[in-house]
Amino acid sequence: MKILIKNIKELLQTREQHVEMVSGLDMKKLPKIDHAYLVINNDLIKEFGSMNSCPSDENFDQIIDATNRVVLPTWVDSHTHLVYAGNRTLEFVDRINGLSYEEIFNRGGGILNSAKKLQETSEDELYEQSKKRLEEVISQGTGAVEIKSGYGLTVESELKMLRVIKRLKENYPIAIKATFLGAHAFPAEYKENHKGYIDLIINEMIPAIANENLAEYIDAFLETGYFSVEETERIMEAGKKYGLIPKIHVNQFTAIEGIAACVKHGALSVDHLEIVTPEDIEILKNSKTMPVALPTCSFFISIPYTPAKEMMQAGLPIALASDSNPGTTPSGNMNFVVATACIKMKMTPEEAINAATINGAYAMGVGHTHGSITKGKKASIIISKPVNSFYELPYAFASNLIETVILNGKIQS
Repeated sequence: MKILIKNIKELLQTREQHVEMVSGLDMKKLPKIDHAYLVINNDLIKEFGSMNSCPSDENFDQIIDATNRVVLPTWVDSHTHLVYAGNRTLEFVDRINGLSYEEIFNRGGGILNSAKKLQETSEDELYEQSKKRLEEVISQGTGAVEIKSGYGLTVESELKMLRVIKRLKENYPIAIKATFLGAHAFPAEYKENHKGYIDLIINEMIPAIANENLAEYIDAFLETGYFSVEETERIMEAGKKYGLIPKIHVNQFTAIEGIAACVKHGALSVDHLEIVTPEDIEILKNSKTMPVALPTCSFFISIPYTPAKEMMQAGLPIALASDSNPGTTPSGNMNFVVATACIKMKMTPEEAINAATINGAYAMGVGHTHGSITKGKKASIIISKPVNSFYELPYAFASNLIETVILNGKIQS
């Protein structure tokens, strides 16, 4: 199937050669072609350029006229919890009434609430609930997504979550990576026996997951009151023995030298970073670890935003992701993530789009196939509705400006 998209107003994130990531001042640069065309051959991008060199229509199976429309690579969402059971709407009201994240958790809400619901939900029902959320984010322009476990907190339920992620991967055209997050919280029965639960993760959960090849990455909630630096290091070390690369929650509420530990263990990404110290920035400067900001989490639970401007001024890259989950970010809408980064974190549209495409692809480990308009990469793209410029995408933050989503060369209905 050969598709020609022609008369594109602005073709964004055009890269002749593969670029691993963009950092610092380079994040302000978003390469684009005005009045452009794009050729898709089966599932890959074959060529692109100015309309001055556009091939003739007769060579194609389908022609799409993108007059007054922006075309860009699909969003890459490198941090989600899309697989869960039920919701936590009552906690939403609790938070409005003044309860903090910690207070809700300490009275049995939060992650433990989700874990109880998930443990009581069958694998088939969990799949049915989760696929609706996946279909929604595809319709909103996400073309690659990482999905974590972490609401099981038992061997059986963590495996159940990861098997659901595997089924989604098999049944949908979107690129999916699975992350094992057994170290999301300590179950109530292990509240006073941290070592016992970590032993369960290391000796039973990780080997079982590796045996079924259910995950690419390993994660932990490295935070005061959750998993300490030392506990997280044990988990990272155990995961790496089975080929699981660390991608770690860190610095959401406090800075406890977690970033240094993550960099030491070769983490692909460190995610949240609402609290960042000068020492953290220096450590990240000399690493291959991608900092990932989750601005819609900050928006929803009214906590600080990742200091993206400060980090970019220091020469660091930044990726953006949704943190879609039932408690603190019940949305996987990456359009809103990009808009929130612009509005609340003062990232320019160029910086935010770089962060949600090419840098997100790096943070998810799919940079060679996604994240830019590059020959040979997957033909996963967004076609906007008619707009004056791509600046309208974050500007009109509450409007759906996506007209067409194409994944692997196929138009999504």
